[in-house]
Order: sequence, then structure tokens, then C-alpha cells
Amino acid sequence: MDKTVDILNALANEKGLKFEEVVEAFKIALLKTTQKMLGDVNIVIDFDEENKKLHIYQIAEVVADDDPRALENEESYIYLDEAHEIDPNLKVGDKVEFELDFEKLGRTGAANLQRELDFQILRLIEKEIYNKYKNRLGELITGIVVRVDNENNTYIEIGEVKGVLPQRNRIKGESFKVGDPLKAVIKYVNMDRNKGITIEISRTTPKFLEELIKLAVPEAKEGIIKIHSISRIPGVRAKVAVSSLKPQIDPIGTIIGAKGVRINSISKELNGENIDVIEYNEAPELFVARALAPAIVDSVKIEEGEDMPIAKVSIKPDQKAKAIGKNGINITLASMLTKHKIELVEKEDNEPKKDAKDFDKLFSF
Repeated sequence: MDKTVDILNALANEKGLKFEEVVEAFKIALLKTTQKMLGDVNIVIDFDEENKKLHIYQIAEVVADDDPRALENEESYIYLDEAHEIDPNLKVGDKVEFELDFEKLGRTGAANLQRELDFQILRLIEKEIYNKYKNRLGELITGIVVRVDNENNTYIEIGEVKGVLPQRNRIKGESFKVGDPLKAVIKYVNMDRNKGITIEISRTTPKFLEELIKLAVPEAKEGIIKIHSISRIPGVRAKVAVSSLKPQIDPIGTIIGAKGVRINSISKELNGENIDVIEYNEAPELFVARALAPAIVDSVKIEEGEDMPIAKVSIKPDQKAKAIGKNGINITLASMLTKHKIELVEKEDNEPKKDAKDFDKLFSF
């Protein structure tokens, strides 16, 4: 075991792992191999940091010279007379510790140790990758499609692993083939002992739209433009609430860009999804009113609700259809964006109608 530490150090450098973690992996592999070869033995592995050496100690219990347990399991028990050869002061019931020569386990033991160590190192690498990508949840990634299976799950390479875009996480109407570039966000990371690491990516979450905005709008990435909330019906329509930390910068115009170039590039990536950009306001009444655009509302009253606050919106009949939107999309997105349940209350238009004769008078001289 003299060169073991050097080998483990080289292994740690090669795999990009911490030396201490590799030593622990070796201890586990050694313990499991020894128990597999010798049975249920008590093994202690000690790493001498000062001298950079590993020592394997086998612990046995001292038993009387006529105790049958020593005959049945000579690895875990030692006769008193044999123990006295190590230390004359030992008595029955004491524990005796002696260094184990692993070479006595032969080639089979060495082969088992190699397999077990490879397994433990693989687990360590998977753990490192898992922690790495777990800390990247919600991050925008770009890759090339390498496979599409029979269930239309789309796979891309992300560094050391593959990310999978399930059909449920794809925008309706879009499809990919091998070789296509693909953008998505990391939605879920899981490590399974049998299946390994699974990284699920998505193009349908509000986070994906947020990351696309930050990619296209430097002011949003730098935090000058703050994104407060996003609601989406993927591939159909979305609403984004933004504000500016600098009064001289228009948040809506900045997101949209000159002649709509920024918002159009984002919409194109989302398979033509229409994006409404709304200026956020801390006053919920004003925020709800803006979120219902293009409808123009008369007033908003906020009340307490069981699950979420209720926004009772007074609106003229000719604005109601706009507030609701096609198939209820506009009011649904507004509710998701503001986290308010929106109830529309029609307000009758009581303004007096102008008689046609009154208009004629305007052109009389």
C-alpha cells in the first residue's frame, strides 16, 4: 500500500475530484472488497496524512482457547494464547488490532477492489455533475440536437451529459431534427442510481422567456431593466411586467427595441409567440389595469380572497371583449401576471348621445 496514496492523488487530478473524496471512495471500496473476500470482518482504514500512507487494520475479539467462534470465524476472533503473542496483557473480551496484508487476498481481491473503486469513483463523478447542474436550474443553455426518440423527446449535449426536452416542454407546433441548434432552460435535475443523471430542459416556462429577454436586452441582463413577473401561454401569447431603475430609460421601449427588432427576435425564438410588455407598478390597482391592456378600464378595486386577492374591474361594455381576449387568453394572462383573481364589472355608458342635428350645427355658418 506504499504507492496507494500517489495513485489516488493522480486519480483525483485526472478526474477533477478532491483528493479527500477519492481517499474516502477508496476506503469504501477497500472495506466492501475485504468483507466480500473475508466475510463479516471488522476493518479500520487509517490515512496517515503526515506520512501520506494508508494502513488497513483488522480488529478481532480475544476469546478463550476453547471458544468455537474462533474456529468458525478466524477473521473476527482470536484465541487468547495467540493474542498473548501480540500483547501478553490482553484478556478475554479485549479487542486486538493488527495490520492486514491485502496481498494475501490475491489477484481476485485486487480485481474486486479495482471494480469497486471504479464504481465508487463513478458515483463521485456523478455527484459532482449533479451538484454542478443543480446549481444551474433556470439557466439558459444552448446545444445541438443529437437524437430524437420515438416519443419525440429531443436530446442535446450539455457538457458531460445530455439534456432531454420532453414533448410536454416543447412549444406547440415546433419540431426539431438532429443537427438543429436548440435553446432551453434547465428545469429539473435528478440522479438515479440505475439511470444516472437526468437533466430535463424546457422551452415552455416563464423562466425561458425571461432568459431570452436578458440575452437580447443588455439592460435587462445588467439589471437596469427589472423583470418583475411573466405569464405565458407558450407559443400563443405572453405578458411581461418590467420597470426601469433609471428614470431616463424607458423600460417598455428598451425591451421592444428600435422598430421592434428585439421583441421580434425573441418572438421568433418562441415560434411566433406574441409578447405584451407592461410597465410594472407597486399599486395593485394600476398594475391590474395595465395588465388588461389593450382594454381600457375605468377603475379597479382590490378585495381579499380565499386563495388570492380579488381585483374587481369596472369596465365599459365596448371594452369587455378586449379585456377577456380570444378564448379568455388576455384576462387569464393578466391574472397570472398580477397574481390577482380578476372579476369584470360592466359599467353602463351614461354619457348623453349627441343628436345628429347637433353635429350639423358645427358645419353651419
